[in-house]
Amino acid sequence: MNDQPVSEERKFRRTKVVYRQWGAGGAVYGLGLIGAWVYFIGNATTFWLGVLGFFKGIVWPSFLVYEALKYLSM
Repeated sequence: MNDQPVSEERKFRRTKVVYRQWGAGGAVYGLGLIGAWVYFIGNATTFWLGVLGFFKGIVWPSFLVYEALKYLSM
């Protein structure tokens, strides 16, 4: 094995653990994503409109915020 002594600095070095929590926002976005996919892909008449609906489902919050701000600015 390794016969070299372990330095004091290396003995006490710890790994930093970072916990990231989405909370309820991740669940709401996930349900909205599935709902948008059902709506956009369900209303698609061709394969490529279904593909477009898939991508629209991913970015639907930006459309929602844009329309809400446009409505509120009137």
